[in-house]
Amino acid sequence: MSPSALSLATRFAKRELRGGLSGFRVFLICLALGVAVIAGIGSLRSAIQTGLSEEGAVLLGGDAELGFTYRRATAEEQAWMEARALARSEIIDFRSMATVGDERALTQVKAVDDAYPLVGTVILSPDLPLEAALAGTGDFPGGVMQRVLADRLGLSVGDEFTLGSQQFVLTALLENEPDAASAGFTLGPRTLVRTEDLAQSGLLQPGTLFSSKYRLTLPPDTDLEQLKTRAEAEYDNSGMRWTDARNGAPGIATFVERLAGFLVLVGLSGLAVGGIGVSAAVRAYLAGKTATIATLRTLGADRRTIFLTYFLQIGALALLGIAIGLVIGGLAPVLLGPLIAAQLPFPAVFGISVPALSEAALYGLLTAFVFALWPLARAERIRAAALFRDTLDSRSRWPAPRYILATVVAVAVLIGAAALFSGAVELTLWTAGGLIGALAVLLLAALVLGWIARRSAPLARGNPALRWALSAIGTSRDGAVPTVLALGLGLTVLAAIGQVDGNMRRAIEGNLPDVAPSYFFVDIQRDQMPDFLARVEQDPAVDRVQSAPMLRGVLTTINGQPATEVAGDHWVVRGDRGITYAAKQPETTQIVAGTWWAEDYSGPPQVSFAREEAEELGLDLGDTLTINVLGRDITATITSLREVDFSTAGMGFVMVLNENALAGAPHSYIATVYAEQEAEAQILRDLARAMPNITAVRVRDALDRVSEILRQLASATAYGAAATLLTGFMVLIGTAAAGEPARRYEAAVLKTLGASRRRILISFALRSVFLGAGAGLVALIAGMSGAWAINTYVFESDYQVIWGNALAIISGGILTTLLAGLAFAWRPLQVRPARILRARD
Repeated sequence: MSPSALSLATRFAKRELRGGLSGFRVFLICLALGVAVIAGIGSLRSAIQTGLSEEGAVLLGGDAELGFTYRRATAEEQAWMEARALARSEIIDFRSMATVGDERALTQVKAVDDAYPLVGTVILSPDLPLEAALAGTGDFPGGVMQRVLADRLGLSVGDEFTLGSQQFVLTALLENEPDAASAGFTLGPRTLVRTEDLAQSGLLQPGTLFSSKYRLTLPPDTDLEQLKTRAEAEYDNSGMRWTDARNGAPGIATFVERLAGFLVLVGLSGLAVGGIGVSAAVRAYLAGKTATIATLRTLGADRRTIFLTYFLQIGALALLGIAIGLVIGGLAPVLLGPLIAAQLPFPAVFGISVPALSEAALYGLLTAFVFALWPLARAERIRAAALFRDTLDSRSRWPAPRYILATVVAVAVLIGAAALFSGAVELTLWTAGGLIGALAVLLLAALVLGWIARRSAPLARGNPALRWALSAIGTSRDGAVPTVLALGLGLTVLAAIGQVDGNMRRAIEGNLPDVAPSYFFVDIQRDQMPDFLARVEQDPAVDRVQSAPMLRGVLTTINGQPATEVAGDHWVVRGDRGITYAAKQPETTQIVAGTWWAEDYSGPPQVSFAREEAEELGLDLGDTLTINVLGRDITATITSLREVDFSTAGMGFVMVLNENALAGAPHSYIATVYAEQEAEAQILRDLARAMPNITAVRVRDALDRVSEILRQLASATAYGAAATLLTGFMVLIGTAAAGEPARRYEAAVLKTLGASRRRILISFALRSVFLGAGAGLVALIAGMSGAWAINTYVFESDYQVIWGNALAIISGGILTTLLAGLAFAWRPLQVRPARILRARD
């Protein structure tokens, strides 16, 4: 490229820009809106990540935490902590039942010592120190609980409640728990008591399901990474879990990262919809510049100069649109920061996030480049002879190979950047494939729709308005392709989101298995099992009872290699898993490979593994697993694979060992009870009265808790869909505006031939209805296909058509296209035919 050609193109571009932004308003709005959504999501993610980083010690409750499952730290382990910490606090965390008379509710109990909290402040109502609140009265120790739990039990401050066999007095309501975010997902509201007050409760017996956490305040100059390495080396086989203030709430951090990545992909889908509007705006603008380009060609301008002139002009406008989007997306979270922070259960530090804005700007630039390049490439083909015509060459031509290559490279960079920044490579590829596939399907559908219109036009003889509409759709100049692409992609995204959201809500609103247990009972002691089974099995309202020994263990190695290196981030190797043992093969167990051990087997440990999870981990018969149970390593050989259906909400274990491998370890039992709904309350009252230490988890209550989280996810997705909807609406406006010159010429010709304005308007309306219905139908099919794939392969759930969403997509496509088409049909009907037709002579 010669400097003179670039200089000349720059001068031409500056002169063209003097004409203002007429014709580019939709271009700027589409680009700015898409960039603003992505910048806003990125800024919010950055604010939360900064808050989690800066408040890591408060969220964790200390500089570092050592956690154990099913046991407390040994004297040796506690001595190791005390030798390195300035202060230490022990926390025991478990589920239990809070009881008031015949009323009982599930609660997540946190038993603390006098040092708690090491960092942060517990806020109570009425306002009093935690130490005083837990001291209680002269008769009973004190306890504090969240307001929702107190309301559920009908408790007021000063009333009494029971945990296990120990009675407490409610001294205050828990308003703020500084380290709540580190607890992760819980099924019940929080109750705080002192650990020493649980000594007579019967809740912390051997085998009880609980976790212990030891929070440490460390010297200021402590190297956390070095200390972590030393701790893991010292207690490698103890089941110890390390967390420190660098990532005080790892579950929240991971959740926020993944949710933000997903929402950015939703934003990119909206930006792609906006890209159609960008393409339409550029195409319409260049169509209006045909005479100018032809004049430049007459005066000797070559193709490169023409291309550079308008490339620089469109590029400058794209930068303006991106800048507007960055300002909106960057400032909105800052201005709305106090309102957003008040709704978040974790800290967020709002500010201008340069990485988030840079990411959004990159997406905007690449999208503008991809969708504007082809119309620009066509502009350089305009010849000097076009000076006597006011339209682009209507023949469909592919751009030069260099432009096709540039487009492919830009799309690849865009997809690669999305995968890199979102951290979800597979989801990014699915999204990109879906968008590209949707565009291809829409293009094919538009061509088919145009072919059908051309073939049907002769059949509409006697109905001029219908025939004109079909003929217009069948032409390449103002046919089906621009409208179906512009409208269809937006509707496809909306259809997919609507179908996925509808199926998610369907699952939320009670999609329980046909046969699901009423309760899970945990922490049943071995000597309590005969009485427990006698109560439930003899009840005629109980259909079925399942029980099994219950332990928890950490899968540490697979075939002698660290499990995380073999299995990556698979859920089976993340944290501890429930395990059990059995001598005889249960009647409901289906072995699909290998054989079950003999009932009296007493040799080296063997394990039966869930088939599906084994396939995902690459495990097979003969592989060895090391499982850490209560600080003891058990190495077992896989001798069988079983079918395990976790979707029934019943009892299911990934790993079942032979009896001799685990029978000597302290443990409790777990049971599921399938009963008639009318009998559930009485069963719970009888068991709680006879065995106050056991904990009952009502399956429907647990699913309601999960549903609450899923509703929040659905709401976040709905915001992304709203942005896509608004972008799609702007694209429709832009497409209708781009087609106005063609409708102006068509109206002039029809008026000259004697057509009335009414008949022409009917023709325009029919065209919009057909295009809207066609685009809506194709978009619905594409969106439903995408939703089916997401539900089947990502969520692994059944898919059902959400007919309300389906009808809304089709009717919305028709109505929106009709309104947009008629809005831009009014002016063409007002023009004088002579002025329009002279330009075509």
